[in-house]
Amino acid sequence: MDLQVAKWGNSLALRIPSEIVRRLGLREGSTVEAQLTIDGSLSIRPAQWDRNTFALELADARKSQPLSESVIDQLRTTTRY
Repeated sequence: MDLQVAKWGNSLALRIPSEIVRRLGLREGSTVEAQLTIDGSLSIRPAQWDRNTFALELADARKSQPLSESVIDQLRTTTRY
């Protein structure tokens, strides 16, 4: 896949196609690590996993999915043994 280098202020930037962004789970403000390999290629990957950030995202997800009545309790009350 070829990416175009564009000027961004005094720097240069690469635009990452949306399919790759989705697959890597990136979004605006995400941190990535760039590394120049021995053969001269450029490797870009998501930055190391951050436990605190994950905990905050998990807490937000739990708030959006409240617990409902237990399915097991429903089965116990309607099923004959």
